[in-house]
Amino acid sequence: MSTALIVFAKAPVAGLAKTRLMPALGPEGAARLAEQLLAHTLQQALALQVEHLELCVSPTDQHPAFERARHTVLGRLHITLQGEGDLGERMHRAISRALTVHTSVLLIGTDAPSLNTALLEQARQTLKIHPAVFVPALDGGYALVGLTRPAPALFTDMTWSTPQVMQDTRARASEIGLSWLELPPVADIDEPADLVHLPEGWW
Repeated sequence: MSTALIVFAKAPVAGLAKTRLMPALGPEGAARLAEQLLAHTLQQALALQVEHLELCVSPTDQHPAFERARHTVLGRLHITLQGEGDLGERMHRAISRALTVHTSVLLIGTDAPSLNTALLEQARQTLKIHPAVFVPALDGGYALVGLTRPAPALFTDMTWSTPQVMQDTRARASEIGLSWLELPPVADIDEPADLVHLPEGWW
């Protein structure tokens, strides 16, 4: 079984990254935290034994944080662009592309620091039994989606960044007869109140 792990990331640019944290951290502080979250996520991802590791970025791959990631991992990391479209279109496109080569795909963001290597491995193993796996987020979304076949219904015309995302995803998976397993939920770091979920010493 061949697995691809795709990390979705936005360039950690002040004023554009983690904007909902700016009231607490300011533009520069929010961007610094975004870069720290990116580095932590890649560290966890690199420890997972997968055949393909991809950092899929927006709006450009030229940010210094992406260059540092490219040089740090000695060729193991493939950096691609997310391209146009809403979040669902971009996620579906990345997953479908990877599934033309690999038998299973995991896709994660960089907002959940407790999404560690052990949880990623549990998700990878789940896809040997189930065609889909999710790690729900405490805010009502999800921090990880894994699939063994494309499922456009999960991503099309979805209202993203709302507390209904995981609930709507469950409904859509049921409608298309897609079996899935959910792993323990994790906290996303999106709002100032979420900063309490950062690992000790981060902020």
